[in-house]
Amino acid sequence: MRGPPSPGHGANQGSENAHAPLRARSAQRRGTSFSGLAPSAHPFCLMAVPGKVAAFHLPPLPTVGEIIKLFRLKAQKQLSQNFLLDLRLTEKIVRQAGELKNAHVCEVGPGPGGITRSILTAGVEQLLLIEKDARFIPGLQMLSEAAPGKVRIVHGDILTYKMDKAFPKHLKKNWEDEPPDIHIIGNLPFSVSTPLIIKWLENVSKKDGPFIYGRTQMTLSFQKEVAERLTANPGSKQRSRLSIMSQHLCTVENCFIIPGQAFVPKPEVDVAVVHFTPLVQPKIQQPFKLVEKVVQSVFQFRRKYCFRGIETLFPESGRLKRTEQLMMTANVDPTLRPFQLSMSHFRNLCNTYRKMCDEDPSLFAYNYREELRQKKKMRNLLKSTSQPEQTEEENQL
Repeated sequence: MRGPPSPGHGANQGSENAHAPLRARSAQRRGTSFSGLAPSAHPFCLMAVPGKVAAFHLPPLPTVGEIIKLFRLKAQKQLSQNFLLDLRLTEKIVRQAGELKNAHVCEVGPGPGGITRSILTAGVEQLLLIEKDARFIPGLQMLSEAAPGKVRIVHGDILTYKMDKAFPKHLKKNWEDEPPDIHIIGNLPFSVSTPLIIKWLENVSKKDGPFIYGRTQMTLSFQKEVAERLTANPGSKQRSRLSIMSQHLCTVENCFIIPGQAFVPKPEVDVAVVHFTPLVQPKIQQPFKLVEKVVQSVFQFRRKYCFRGIETLFPESGRLKRTEQLMMTANVDPTLRPFQLSMSHFRNLCNTYRKMCDEDPSLFAYNYREELRQKKKMRNLLKSTSQPEQTEEENQL
């Protein structure tokens, strides 16, 4: 899907004229003239140095801050947008992804393009940019023009974008092999980070989406608190559903913290960069939805004993007996708190629950919250039918 025309074409002619002085000033700072060069003479491309590996250099461009001013870009609070302008930090994020020379990279939510520049200067083969906010497309087009043939821009939502066809087929590797030369990088908006990582973890489990190519690595930013949950060990107060769902499928590394004041506008929390590498063998070898249901149930009452959450896996009729059967077979102490359970505890719980579901196929479809809703609905119905009789009686009196 193509974005709007690049600046300087058609309706955007005014924008081109507006940012020409900025590009000229930026070029002067580097001691070269940008505006006087023909498109084929831009000083990007592979610079041949005798005896050294060629390096990629972008031509002189407006700074990220100048791009924001030029296109009057303002972070939208409802989209939880925060711009990272410090190129030292964007380069540090990109370094956490590993060796990107000649790699294929997908950047999620590039915004004004700070991380994008650092990815391009790392010498990638191809860069796919997926941006939901149309306001950022013209600025990204400038980067695309500065690196012809390297950048593809998609104006769309990463939550619905089909990533199973995002990269060339020849990059595919077997799951047991080393990870493919494909990376996903993104400074994620807080509002989308948790649902997106859950979606990608399910893709890892099914080996589809961006993981149809093999064990694709991800380097993503999260709220510091979310990052702590993703990497929390047993016994940690931050241990949660995210901890189990991510760690049973991936090696998860909390790389470094970015202070909130590094962003514009400054968020109320710090941000952490987390690196994911899918495991060859998941630690819990059960379907994603089954693992998710067990883990969600356990953490439903995280401050109580774990048996209280496990009870919610079963209908009210026979609940106690089945809960005791599950915990005894799985060899889990019912007086442990949810955050104290190890990965082997969860593996035993999931394996035992799977056997119980195989014996009673209706069990997996059971929904504790739906049962509560039905009971509440019935109580309200009884209350509403008894109320008129009470009122009539009172009137007679």
